[in-house]
Amino acid sequence: MHKVLVVDDDKVLQQNVKQALEFHHFVVDVADNGKEAVTKVYGQKYDLVVMDVNMPEMDGIEALTEIKKHDPSVIVLILTAYSNVSDAVKVVKEGAYNYLEKPISSDNLVALIKRALKARSMVETVGFSSPTLSIGDSGSDKFVGESNAMKKVFDVISKLAKVYTPVLIRGESGTGKELVAKAIHYNSPRKDEKFVTINCGAIPENLIESELFGHEKGAFTGADQRKIGKFQYAEGGTIFLDEIGDVSGAMQVKLLRVLQEKTFTPVGSNREIKVDVRIIAASHKPFEEMIKEGTFREDLFYRLNVLPVYLPPLRERKSDIPHLVNHYINYFNNVHNLQIKGVEAKAMDALSNYAWPGNIRELRNIIEHCFIMESADTIHLSSLPSIVLKGKNHHTEEASHEETMIDLEEIQKSVLDHAPMPASDNSHFSFGANFNDGKLDFAIAKDQFEREFIVHALKMNKGRINQTALNANIPKKTLLRKIEKYEINPKDYY
Repeated sequence: MHKVLVVDDDKVLQQNVKQALEFHHFVVDVADNGKEAVTKVYGQKYDLVVMDVNMPEMDGIEALTEIKKHDPSVIVLILTAYSNVSDAVKVVKEGAYNYLEKPISSDNLVALIKRALKARSMVETVGFSSPTLSIGDSGSDKFVGESNAMKKVFDVISKLAKVYTPVLIRGESGTGKELVAKAIHYNSPRKDEKFVTINCGAIPENLIESELFGHEKGAFTGADQRKIGKFQYAEGGTIFLDEIGDVSGAMQVKLLRVLQEKTFTPVGSNREIKVDVRIIAASHKPFEEMIKEGTFREDLFYRLNVLPVYLPPLRERKSDIPHLVNHYINYFNNVHNLQIKGVEAKAMDALSNYAWPGNIRELRNIIEHCFIMESADTIHLSSLPSIVLKGKNHHTEEASHEETMIDLEEIQKSVLDHAPMPASDNSHFSFGANFNDGKLDFAIAKDQFEREFIVHALKMNKGRINQTALNANIPKKTLLRKIEKYEINPKDYY
């Protein structure tokens, strides 16, 4: 349950807001002025403060400064009369999430609070990405991402959200770069405007200019109508250029112009378009090496690198793994309407000892895998995919192709030790191919074995997919793929 502090010297308004929030199941305290509010925030933890601007002893602007200095994670919403909207805009720039004009609608207030809490949850999740922020020319890094130091994470996001300079987010694939970009946007004054994502590495080189800047009708073959680009669409908001290290030299020149001049020219047009967009870029590429090789422009790099954020890989901060695991258990409990309580010690040891080449994205996928495989209310070692149990460093389907192949010795032991083997079926599976014809062909033999094994495992588990995957120690995704490959119908073995 979220805890809210309502601060206003108008007792009637104070009580009306309190009652409205309690109706929506918030826990509510009250304070009569800014000084009392600061004292209460220093004494206990609040998720959110709803505060008037004009109050005796200490006004809302002073109180906001003190509250944010003590705990940047506290959300502050400002209440103001219409005549004082300019003050409200000022406090938003100083760190308040947003403001509401009096008279206040309880529905509008609750909707704004829910949006604010959602924005804060993004920052909390960013904490699991352990961002490191470099500020100024010294290049000194400020480590902020440990799970027990969330205030520092909010502080970093607050710094980035208050300014409009470009941000460059660097880190391996899966470390949470887009999440950081969203957290910055949705906690900034631009939060009510668009957040537009474009993956520069996923768009063909001959189309990326049109995608970013738009084109005129007839600009090229197939351009049968005028199209606005992502920069124009994101006007007033934020554009996230993911994998910017993949763009060509020609496109780098055009991006540099947008950063410097705040203008661009659509493909096939002579007109310049002014644009007001916050640019956040991200890449896993080694820019320093690319600059030396001449594949990335040094001037573009320094324009983007005003506020660089580095996301270290998960293998460098394994103490955060239990916190991440618990976070995703809570998440998937809500998604799948389940009640998984936690992870047994052996399973947690395996997760902590794994190298996590896919970083947070891989961990999230593996926890969801466990939710599919686990039949109890605690995640056990048997629910983890074999790649984690063996501690290998492959995380993509291509890289782990051998991992998805069936290990004859391991599976034979698993089936014999754990699966209910009907006596009548004991002689029907030989765990090997027939070589009596004298021919040797590994591919044929492997396919023959896999098909026989899967049929046998399905028979033993009465055609139940989840039970077969669990008892035969085959990842469910692999099992389903093999069933399709060999045209096996599990219903034949019910």
